[in-house]
Amino acid sequence: MTTKTRLRRALNVVGTVLLVVALVVTAVVAFPAVVGADHSYVVLSGSMQPTIEAGDVVVVAETPTERIESGDVMAFDRVDGDDKRTTHRVVEVVERDGERYFRTKGDANEQPDAHLVPADAVIGTIQFTIPEVGRLFSFANSDAGVLAFVAVPGFLLVASELWTLVAAARADGADAENLGEQP
Repeated sequence: MTTKTRLRRALNVVGTVLLVVALVVTAVVAFPAVVGADHSYVVLSGSMQPTIEAGDVVVVAETPTERIESGDVMAFDRVDGDDKRTTHRVVEVVERDGERYFRTKGDANEQPDAHLVPADAVIGTIQFTIPEVGRLFSFANSDAGVLAFVAVPGFLLVASELWTLVAAARADGADAENLGEQP
């Protein structure tokens, strides 16, 4: 086996492994139920650094609020009127008027969050994170990402097919000329 053949096979194996990893990660992010979770979100801020970085994907499982304890990291809907989801650590569980609330804080923040999180705002607890993958998904949702991941490959596919058709037509024309010249 030549060095060129070995290199080609090694590149094929590496390419296949990378493709499988990309498909598995995409499946987990798009369909978190494949790993027993319920949701996945891209983290947009650095409030949980160094535990969770901006650009990481968090995979969240719905968790009964009575099982959430101080120290757990949870995702929740903000209660201050902001529509954003937040991922912070529970620093205290508060029982008030028969209701359960959570005092939360980002690991990178000096102070706890200004508002207590009511139980009905809790989405679930973080099961695991996938580092940096969220940056790619965020880019894919942008105009430049659509261009890079859809339009350019589509154009290249069409150009490749046209090139193949032109080459085939030329080969057929050359074969027809060669047939006509034979005695």
